[in-house]
Order: sequence, then C-alpha cells, then structure tokens
Amino acid sequence: MDNIDLIFKALSDPIRLSILKRLYSEESVCVCKLVGIFDISQSKLSYHLKLLLSANLIDKTSQGKWNYYSVNKDTVSKVLTYEVIQKLFL
Repeated sequence: MDNIDLIFKALSDPIRLSILKRLYSEESVCVCKLVGIFDISQSKLSYHLKLLLSANLIDKTSQGKWNYYSVNKDTVSKVLTYEVIQKLFL
C-alpha cells in the first residue's frame, strides 16, 4: 500500500465516492454514460477519474474511442472493511 495517501485523498471527495458507488454497482461503465449521470463538466469528471485511477481504486479499459471504468475491488477490499463497503456501496 505505497499509495495510501492517494487512496484517502480519492475517498475524501463526495463526487468521487458517488462515482465509485456507481461503478461498484455495475461491471463496467463507459465514460460517455458517466458524463450523463453526474452533473459536472467532462473536464471535472476526467479529473476525478484520474485521481481514482492514481489511487488504483478503479481500472480503465479502452474500447475504440471510449474508455470504460470499473472498480478495482481488490484494492477497495484491502483498504476498507467489509462493513464500510456494505454501507458505502450496497
């Protein structure tokens, strides 16, 4: 856990927690769909996704011109207890 400071910074923002919650409930989400879900600009969404990626809390897969994001459940389960995961994401 070399990036624990990045993880807690990423988890400290309500928008990033909302993004994580949305991603946790689905297998993979296209960035095009995320833009429609959250009432923030594309650039702000990209900033939040970049922080979540840097903290290794989410994964990105490119398919054509679109990026798809999913929760890195391995990292999340190492950082948060089962009870916290249940309260935040389920």
